[in-house]
Amino acid sequence: MKKLLPLYFFMAFFFSVKGFAQEEKSSGHHQTFGISISHVNIFNGVDNSENKLISLPAWGIDYNYWFNEKWGLGLHTDITVDKFTVDENLGDDASLERSFPIAPAIMGMRKFGNHTIMFGIGGEFEKEENLFLNRLGYEYGIEVSEKWEVGAALNYDFRWNAYDSYTVSIGVSRVLN
Repeated sequence: MKKLLPLYFFMAFFFSVKGFAQEEKSSGHHQTFGISISHVNIFNGVDNSENKLISLPAWGIDYNYWFNEKWGLGLHTDITVDKFTVDENLGDDASLERSFPIAPAIMGMRKFGNHTIMFGIGGEFEKEENLFLNRLGYEYGIEVSEKWEVGAALNYDFRWNAYDSYTVSIGVSRVLN
C-alpha cells in the first residue's frame, strides 16, 4: 500500500476532474480538463438472481469550454470498470448484460459561484447493446490555485428503455488556457 501512495499523489496533482471550471477575471472564456474517480450506483442491478442496488467503480474524463464566467459546454465521459447485469425498466422481466460500458454526454452547464448545474444528452456504448441517455448533474468545486480546482459531483443518468443510475465523483481539474 505504501508503494502506491506516490502514485496517488501524482494522479491528484498532475491530472485534472469532473469539469470543475475556474472563473477568470477577464473575458471568462476558457477550457478545462478533468479526471475523477467515481462510483456508479444502479437501482435495479442483479446480484445472485436478486434485484438490488449495486455500486460499481468508474472513472470520469471531462473536457469543458466555458463561453463566459457562467455558461459552458462540455463532453463528460463515464467509464464503468466492471461487468454487471440489470433488470430493464420495461417491466417484462428482461435482463441486460453490461460489460465495461463507456457513457459520453454533451453537457450544457450553468455556474453559480462554486456550484454548477448541468444537463445533457449522450449514449452508453458497450459491445452488446448501445443505449441513449439523458444526464442531469451537480458539481461543487474549490479553487486550490490559479489553474487547479478540486471538487465533487453528483450525476443522474436516465437510460431510455433500460435502467437509471446515479454517480458520485471526486476529482481534480486543470484550466488549459
